[in-house]
Amino acid sequence: MEIIVARNSGFCYGVKRALRLALKTGKHSGGRVFSWGEIIHNPEVIADLKNKGIEVANSLRQLRPGDTVIIRSHGVSPAVLKSLKAKKVKIVDATCPIVKNIQKTVERLSRQRQEIVIVGNRNHPEIQGLLGYSRGKAVVVENEEQALALPFRKKRAVLAQSTQDEQLFGQVVGILAGKTEELLVYNTICQSTRVRQKATAELAGQVQALLIIGGRNSSNTSKLYQISRRLLPRTYLIERPEEITLEMLQGVNKIGISGGASTPPEVIQKTVLAIRNSFKQN
Repeated sequence: MEIIVARNSGFCYGVKRALRLALKTGKHSGGRVFSWGEIIHNPEVIADLKNKGIEVANSLRQLRPGDTVIIRSHGVSPAVLKSLKAKKVKIVDATCPIVKNIQKTVERLSRQRQEIVIVGNRNHPEIQGLLGYSRGKAVVVENEEQALALPFRKKRAVLAQSTQDEQLFGQVVGILAGKTEELLVYNTICQSTRVRQKATAELAGQVQALLIIGGRNSSNTSKLYQISRRLLPRTYLIERPEEITLEMLQGVNKIGISGGASTPPEVIQKTVLAIRNSFKQN
């Protein structure tokens, strides 16, 4: 069994930074520490942070004045930030710098007389935060059908969730170009995501089966799965090595592994070992 791990698999810079800030905060805070929502979308990491005293807060009712709240890597809206400050908690901002730049772009565009189209998952926390910076001028497009349903506009700006599928973004931009007199395009997909998507697509063409490892509620992990599945039907999404089944490995001599931006490197290593052990037993 030949096992190939896609290059750039595992934590991206934004995730590493957020976790570093969280662990440092948890160690030195001296009081209760929360992340506002899951700091990254990975169940093992969230469980580990909880063991280290960092809980997840999803409501202001969970907080007391003096608590420390870590803003997750996905960022939050200005309204959420204002509410946290009113609660008189200490705030540690772990927003990914790339997401922070997208927020600034949306805020700047919101001061102009144009519609803003954001290509992404409307329920994702990054998108929810970006909408808060748009002053009500942004619409979210999740697929080509929704882009086709938009009316003609004289002027539009279009940008993407930082972990968006680059192929889908290009398709939406193409549709909007035919529905807009003046279209401003901002490709805000982060470089780490682009490299990871390209590496996964290349690997899908080299192996007989491919495992995508990461949280099922992780946007970037889901995009990797969709990209690989388009090219290789035998693509499987798993959160941990224990989910590997004999059916996934049956008849496979060459298998690929790709990890999302929120997938710990040690999980990828454990997956490699699990595959080797399964192969030896059969």
